[in-house]
Amino acid sequence: MEAAPPLASSQSGFFSSSYSFSSFSPTSIPFILQRYFHITSLKFKSRTLPIRCSAAGENVVTLLDYGAGNVRSVRNAIRFLGFDIKDVQTPEDILNANRLIFPGVGAFAAAMDVLNKKGMAEALCSYIENDRQFLGICLGLQLLFESSEENGPVRGLGLIPGVVGRFDSSNGFRVPHIGWNALHTVKDSEILDDIGNRHVYFVHSYRAMPSNDNKEWVSSTCNYGDNFIASVRRGNVHAVQFHPEKSGDVGLSILRRFLYPKSSTTKKPKEGRASKLAKRVIACLDVRTNDKGDLVVTKGDQYDVRENTGENERDYHVKCMEIDVRNLGKPVELAGQYYIDGADEVSFLNITGFRDFPLGDLPMLEVLRHTSENVFVPLTVGGGIRDFTDANGRYYSSLEVASEYFRSGADKISIGSDAVYTAEEYIRTGAKTGKTSLEQISRVYGNQAVVVSIDPRRVYINDPNDVEFKAVRVTNPGPNGEEYAWYQCTVNGGREGRPIGAYELAKAVEELGAGEILLNCIDCDGQGKGFDIDLIKLISDAVSIPVIASSGAGAVEHFSEVFKKTNASAALAAGIFHRKEVPIQSVKEHLLETGIEVRM
Repeated sequence: MEAAPPLASSQSGFFSSSYSFSSFSPTSIPFILQRYFHITSLKFKSRTLPIRCSAAGENVVTLLDYGAGNVRSVRNAIRFLGFDIKDVQTPEDILNANRLIFPGVGAFAAAMDVLNKKGMAEALCSYIENDRQFLGICLGLQLLFESSEENGPVRGLGLIPGVVGRFDSSNGFRVPHIGWNALHTVKDSEILDDIGNRHVYFVHSYRAMPSNDNKEWVSSTCNYGDNFIASVRRGNVHAVQFHPEKSGDVGLSILRRFLYPKSSTTKKPKEGRASKLAKRVIACLDVRTNDKGDLVVTKGDQYDVRENTGENERDYHVKCMEIDVRNLGKPVELAGQYYIDGADEVSFLNITGFRDFPLGDLPMLEVLRHTSENVFVPLTVGGGIRDFTDANGRYYSSLEVASEYFRSGADKISIGSDAVYTAEEYIRTGAKTGKTSLEQISRVYGNQAVVVSIDPRRVYINDPNDVEFKAVRVTNPGPNGEEYAWYQCTVNGGREGRPIGAYELAKAVEELGAGEILLNCIDCDGQGKGFDIDLIKLISDAVSIPVIASSGAGAVEHFSEVFKKTNASAALAAGIFHRKEVPIQSVKEHLLETGIEVRM
């Protein structure tokens, strides 16, 4: 059994107990994750397993963690609400549970493969059919249906009629569905009683649709192109498509209702105005070790993170090692404050990860672990996610690196330089290898878990036909009156330009499996004059996945401008939040006043 705080440094579960991080082979991923490509149908034996009287205590939650993705936040939320955790190790643990939570993450077929290999599927069906207290989250809802089209068809548990299908992006809606959306309750659900018409957090590419065959199950729907099933309830059995552990106070109220079903709320929940998918405001923390060895949050001006002494450029570079890294605070404390301030997501960028071995950066992993204890919104981490061979000759795949980040508390990982090299090769050959960081991680964890960070700089030109890359007419002409520019991608923290444009890179990584694009601009970084609208419009019009606008925010008006003039799904800022020049709440109030839906 897993006790309440303090938090353990590693997670247990019936998958991870057998396939720990240290047990990965140098050249492969665990066979259970490999096998999901080959599964087309799954069969169950008779569901006649006896349901036993609970052996678990009243303050214990049994957690079914099959070992893929980040369930640390679910664990932290459960502990935060005063419960201990017992991990499922055997089918009997399911049958003996007093209350069972199944936080499914990753691919449908991989999860079903694990459940069947471990004998869990039959036990889970028996538990649910006997109306025991159950909460499924995200994939934990989808698996209850008959089948899924994801890498399939793949047979599910078959408890609810219906097929899980992919969102249709042809109607202009971006897939994955990522962000804070509104619920429409269709029947009493109990666990949703305290939502108060506020947003909850979704991140998924597949959904189940309501029908006459499953209407007795459906407790709420959400609209994203079509009305899909957001939650189900029958008796003591609940499941939600969204992530309560990532939905802030609203999500905690849902978990509290599940864990304390007989409790009554004396305080009326704050009523919100959620009606549709909200635009997201994201706080970014550039994290690195300073010259004293302390892990600090910093911020650059055009990617330069050292204090400006006013020296000329030559003297500045000569004295560079004597100039301190700009220190704007401690990452865990800042992330916690941004959560309180209303940030919709928090993004950590390990800005020296391109040259360091990320799994050797134990402080960064600890930042994630400690942050996720009290921050219940999505966490993204980037920097150095690639294949790596350490000084001892030990090979680590990018999938292993990403897996450790997920286990440490990340919900999404951001790939930078490695995605550029991958896209260049893909454009050159026209072939997908299936072995790149981007392809492997999105295949195993789902494309919604993979963000590609693009770091371009403007290259002004007089004629768009002068280059082979996509160019645009710029709003503000170049230094010599140039009316056009293309956006050259860079690697290694903006230090090296590459022969690929931001447009070409964005199109390529979408095809390779990216679920979201973080679009920076070196020219605008730290300038406070607004986002590069020309660049953001170019990319957000070119792809069907969500785009996060980054670099250049200096006032609340810059956020409304980027949302009104482009198809960006979110806007990210760093320095103005760190220096308290523009509070997050002020940004959201301004957006609301201008008619842009946000989570309040």
